[in-house]
Amino acid sequence: MAKSLDESRPPTRRPDNSAFKQQRLPAWSPSLTAGTVLPFFFLMGVLCVLLGVGLLLTVRGTQEIKVDYTDADTCETCFNLRKSSANARELCDCNITFSLSQAFQGDVFFYYGLVNFHQNLRRYMDSRDDGQMVGRLKNLKKPSSYCFPFTHAGETPVAPCGAIANSMFNDSFFLYYHPTEGETIPVPLFRRGITWYTDKNVKFRNPEVADKNLSQVFEGTAPPVYWQRPVYELDPSDPQNNGFINEDLIVWMREAAFPNFKKLYGILNRSQARFEAGLPAGNYSVDISYNYPVEYFQGRKLVVLSTVSWFGGQNHFLPIAYMVTGGLVLVVAMVLTGVYLKLGKGRVDLED
Repeated sequence: MAKSLDESRPPTRRPDNSAFKQQRLPAWSPSLTAGTVLPFFFLMGVLCVLLGVGLLLTVRGTQEIKVDYTDADTCETCFNLRKSSANARELCDCNITFSLSQAFQGDVFFYYGLVNFHQNLRRYMDSRDDGQMVGRLKNLKKPSSYCFPFTHAGETPVAPCGAIANSMFNDSFFLYYHPTEGETIPVPLFRRGITWYTDKNVKFRNPEVADKNLSQVFEGTAPPVYWQRPVYELDPSDPQNNGFINEDLIVWMREAAFPNFKKLYGILNRSQARFEAGLPAGNYSVDISYNYPVEYFQGRKLVVLSTVSWFGGQNHFLPIAYMVTGGLVLVVAMVLTGVYLKLGKGRVDLED
């Protein structure tokens, strides 16, 4: 039988003859004239400036104090001790004092800060094994090559592996309030609940092995080279805060974007009557277990106490960025308005 006419035609890639496929849908093209563009520029400039001013006032409503304890007071002895790697495991405690001229009202957050520590280097950020952190046993016994050279201690796999975990901050702090001379009151801090919800409940988990405790789960692994304790003993006071779900570890593993940063260490427990409204004005001291060396990267260490607002802590970058951007937009809008009034207002476009 002869082929039909349609079957004899070669296939074609021509789209169907529809309004959508042939691009015949109605469209709207804005008319960009001075009368429409210039008001938009002025509006956006004013909005950016007002938003920046509002954020700046909000930020100034927060309170913050930073105390550099790198080599301050009795910490100078520990600072000199940590200059030599031979003394890395030798215990050293020190103390610093400071005063609050005004009470810190509401929730108060206790941070530690580092200066000149670059957590944003690409190779440093890649040096981790996320498979380990979610509790995969195969990654526990065979760490990812991304962790190299922090994958093994001799022939023993390291858990957690990588440069980030290996460089974990390990100073510890105890805050005290001195209402009168000779009187010392410990300031209670919440040491749990300091991580992001997604980190704590999704990205970090301990391996689940039936009828085994953490020490047995991590048997056959070694802690990172610079750690003083294995991962299953990071918090001896709280067995539920050990392993890969240790909150200090989780906070450290979220890399900072800038070389000068602070990370949350604790939150004021306001259940006591004396601290119910926040931190009262007066004298304070911090007892520090000084472990973390900073001489190798010419860094500094700080203790930071801060209140927060709906916008967060005391950070002036975004308010200033909004005000500068808004000011530049307003300047550009005024220049364009002047050019239009001088050169373009009376111009008549002739049609062909």
